[in-house]
Amino acid sequence: MAAEGLTTRARDAVTVAAFKGAWWGVRALPEPAAHRFFDAIADVTTRRGGPSVARMRSNYAIVRPELDDAALDALVAAGVRSYLRYWCEAFRLPSLTREQIAERVTTSGELEATRSMLADGRSVVAYLGHLGNWDLAGAWSATQLAHVTTVAERLEPDALFRAFLHFREELGMTIIPLTKGENVLGQVETLVREPGAFAPLLSDRDLTSRGVTVDLCGEPARLAAGPAVIARRTGAALVPITITYRRRDGGSGWGIDIRFHPAVDIAHTDDARADVQAAVQACADALGGAIREHTQDWHMMQRVFVRDLDARRG
Repeated sequence: MAAEGLTTRARDAVTVAAFKGAWWGVRALPEPAAHRFFDAIADVTTRRGGPSVARMRSNYAIVRPELDDAALDALVAAGVRSYLRYWCEAFRLPSLTREQIAERVTTSGELEATRSMLADGRSVVAYLGHLGNWDLAGAWSATQLAHVTTVAERLEPDALFRAFLHFREELGMTIIPLTKGENVLGQVETLVREPGAFAPLLSDRDLTSRGVTVDLCGEPARLAAGPAVIARRTGAALVPITITYRRRDGGSGWGIDIRFHPAVDIAHTDDARADVQAAVQACADALGGAIREHTQDWHMMQRVFVRDLDARRG
């Protein structure tokens, strides 16, 4: 047992050292070179396949049923590149200035309506998917919109998770770890009750077994109910936000567009679960449009559709 513990600690130490090395190494490279390096890693990853790539392909096939095998393969290759682009930029993000962050971001949709609600003291709960670069969007929001409070799924080893927490906190975010047995929803709700709080939450996958089944791109999927529950309880606005990549600087670099969708109307009937389900469906409709239009930027390598979740239980 002692030997096993030592082996685990050694493996964890190597993992943490590798990630920290990447953080420093990628920052040292010129941006175009860093992106070319991560593109190469992505292409090797796609060719090798594996469970994560296979799950991405399965998810893409569901949301884009009109594609033939060749087109789907090309889309998956682009999706893996987009996902590795996220990691490349995550490693580089702490070294960016406020001005460099701002020049990488454009916004569309109802930004001013969201900004107005926050300025008036109304809190906003944002319903996000795993689209584009949500860390860059969070860093931009922390400097241009409001202080960011969000939840992060725990990573193993713990030292790596603490490093990620520190990285996000340096960007101006308050991070609540998603810890089994703890009332994370209650912690977020408490913070959202403060005037003008902004809580963007990744919600296109249910991590709590308390999600709701809605239609996502024409297919039943299990999405998180938490953001809608919090908004209904607190009176905060529920705003779907989608984030997609775009070319910048004449095509020589990458940026993102953050689209602020109209706030979702949440009913307050005697059937709270039905009210929440309707609100989540409205959010899923907003996410679904972006997922179909920018499928390669949906970094979903886990089961989210009911058919796949049921197959795993069976």
